[in-house]
Amino acid sequence: MAGPELASDAIHKAKTRRAPWSLLTLNFFMADFQAGIGPFLGVFLLAHGWKSGLIGTVMTFGGVAGMLMSMPAGALIDQTRYKRACVIIACFFTIAASTIVLLSQEFWVVAGSQMATAIAGAAIVPAVNGITLGIVRQAGFNNQNGRNQAFNHAGNMVGSALSGYAGWKFGYSAVFVIAAVFGILAILSVTLIPAASIDYAAARGLKEDGQDAKASGFTALMECKPLLILAVALAAFHLGNGAMLPLYGMGVVTEARSNGPSFVAMTIVVAQATMILASLVAMRMNETRGYWLVLLISFIALPVRGLLAAYLIVPWGVYPVQILDGVGAGLQSVAVPGLVARILNGTGRVNVGQGAVMGAQGLGAALSPLVGGGLAQEFGYPTAFVCLGLFALISIGLWLTSRNGASRTQIS
Repeated sequence: MAGPELASDAIHKAKTRRAPWSLLTLNFFMADFQAGIGPFLGVFLLAHGWKSGLIGTVMTFGGVAGMLMSMPAGALIDQTRYKRACVIIACFFTIAASTIVLLSQEFWVVAGSQMATAIAGAAIVPAVNGITLGIVRQAGFNNQNGRNQAFNHAGNMVGSALSGYAGWKFGYSAVFVIAAVFGILAILSVTLIPAASIDYAAARGLKEDGQDAKASGFTALMECKPLLILAVALAAFHLGNGAMLPLYGMGVVTEARSNGPSFVAMTIVVAQATMILASLVAMRMNETRGYWLVLLISFIALPVRGLLAAYLIVPWGVYPVQILDGVGAGLQSVAVPGLVARILNGTGRVNVGQGAVMGAQGLGAALSPLVGGGLAQEFGYPTAFVCLGLFALISIGLWLTSRNGASRTQIS
């Protein structure tokens, strides 16, 4: 009997070793479709006669929906053992929502599509983080998440480059097709992750040394000062950052008369290429210098980016403007999930905490297109970029003060 048992155990271990690689392919393919057609939506709607303020409004609808669903989605991911199914369902919803926009550009159709996409995104991010934590546990989360994010940014870069070329060659409909193909490949990647490779206690952040460990109450989140500081700082950052990329794409396309799909693709490719490097740097810095410094650098990048965007509304300005975007977003993509998992380790509420932080980010990102689009329409793009960049000063000030007091040991 020992022979078959040993063989079965060897097969299980082999599947578990393959799971991290399936995670990497999932992150690669989910990148291009996660936000629907993302930044391409702005120039797509401009080409169909929409104004920048109205575009900002429908993006805000999506942001608000994602924000409201982020904590319930995180709670669901903590509770369910069907985390892979949550990713698959979110993929289907995102593909369907993007297709609807291609078929109709009516206001409420586009608004509904953005809300559906945001709700799906609110589930897919904590689900993938939970699966990652369940496979590699707390000790391996920083390194695996760093690699996940590097592959995610690489997938976004490849998908955007393909979308830009296809959009230029065949029109905007090709952008939707490529996003759908990436979504289907992401679904296939999820199915390659063995359910047996996921430790469901570790996936929600329960203590790994006790079989009878129970999750803390939800009040533990509201009483966690480091988590609250992080959430507010990120909300202020995304209030400035959320609208910067779509507005910059619209600004250059409008004022410099650049080709819409190809230019927007270039903005994404430059940023995502930078994010790949920034993700790997963040992974190392988190271990050697701590999360606090990584996040401080990410906050500082935004006001500098806003000033550059205001004075470089020209096609070549995409390089400095989007490199800074890559620095800020790339560092945060690794540091934020890692810090939340560390702060809430042992509570059993890691994914709810991830959802709470996503909700704060979503609040800022939801209001950003409304504020940025209105500023651009009334005062012009340069003023909008400067004002958006200034919101990060709130994040910087709050983060500097967080270095003192009881929260220091958890945030560092």
